Amino acid sequence: MTYQGVLTKMETEFSHPIQYYLVFENDFINMNQLLDKTITIQFIGYQCLNCSLNKPIYRQGFCKSCFFDIPQAADWIMKPELSTAHLDIEDRDLDYEKKVQLKPHIVYLANSSNVKVGVTRKSQVPTRWIDQGAHEAIEIVEVPNRYLAGITEVALKDYVADKTNWRTMLKNEIVDEDLVEWRDRLKQYIPAEVLEYYIANNKETNIEFPVLQYPEKPKSLNLDKTPNYQGVLKGIKGQYLIFEDQTVFNIRGSEGYVIALSIA
Repeated sequence: MTYQGVLTKMETEFSHPIQYYLVFENDFINMNQLLDKTITIQFIGYQCLNCSLNKPIYRQGFCKSCFFDIPQAADWIMKPELSTAHLDIEDRDLDYEKKVQLKPHIVYLANSSNVKVGVTRKSQVPTRWIDQGAHEAIEIVEVPNRYLAGITEVALKDYVADKTNWRTMLKNEIVDEDLVEWRDRLKQYIPAEVLEYYIANNKETNIEFPVLQYPEKPKSLNLDKTPNYQGVLKGIKGQYLIFEDQTVFNIRGSEGYVIALSIA
């Protein structure tokens, strides 16, 4: 059976283990059902997630011209402390920025390769943690806008990591941490204007991923360099497919690529 479409990040369902769905325009696949099956991935072309043109993807699923123009790829996406909608100041599109920035946001701790701090909209919990491959996570503060979340993350970066080591995450070389203890330890570094939003009485969330075999030396599949690949699917973690031959494929990192996916 063969499916064809443009890649976007896998949809997830919080269960034990996490259920993953690859969604195309006219089809969707429950990827958990493909574990231990042989899958062929064939690169066909590009489709920018904004303009839909067959132009090389630059970043985040967008072609270069769209990336530097549309609000979905503005700097405040990756650096929430740059948000200005709460001041009624436009970056690229104030209406869009208000819709996203002026929503409840969470600052959290997640343990994927190590304990890290991050920011997400409240509506994206626990999806954000799943996408990062975190096996445990906890909320620290819940604030009314993205800016407050951003300045909190910046303040905490001096005391805890803000990046995930994808290789360590995929190899499952992780140590369980007491995230409640981490949360309480970091409280003293939260900016004064955010302290009222501190969450004092919550528990960490534990996440189980559908993985039969972790790679010892993960090697990343790049469709531009390897347009045809075949392998036995052994697991899914974060937004990565893990194959028996140690190959890993980052679905989210390949958004905007058009592929044919065949199942033996």
